[in-house]
Amino acid sequence: MTKVKTSIWIARPAVDVFNYVADPENIALWAGPVLEAKKTSPGPVGVGTTSTRKTQLLGRTMESNYEITAYEPGQLYKDKTTSGPVNIESLVTFKENNGGTEVTIEGDIEAGGFFKLAEPVMARVIGRQVETDAQTLKDLLEA
Repeated sequence: MTKVKTSIWIARPAVDVFNYVADPENIALWAGPVLEAKKTSPGPVGVGTTSTRKTQLLGRTMESNYEITAYEPGQLYKDKTTSGPVNIESLVTFKENNGGTEVTIEGDIEAGGFFKLAEPVMARVIGRQVETDAQTLKDLLEA
């Protein structure tokens, strides 16, 4: 299992950052490996909301289904895969700090199939990618 964690300060209120991150379709705009993302359940976003993501990792394209498992507006967002070759649980927390928001992104990733063989390389790639994604999120929200 691979664990990743990064934090970044964004000059926006926590509720604004949360609303952007918690929208399942926005992840394709700030997370590099995500090529497409689509909400697949009806109604407002919250616990139980489902989505699909098409992702490219280590030169392979995969499609996975996700479900939001925790949703506290302005405070935390948690989701996990419900299908796909890689099991991912992610937690994003939001804390007001110095007129902006401290965002912490944590992930637990367990690979299967081809990705299991490449797990040591994948751990390094994902660790760097999460940091890049956090910076992209900051750049988008502060623009």
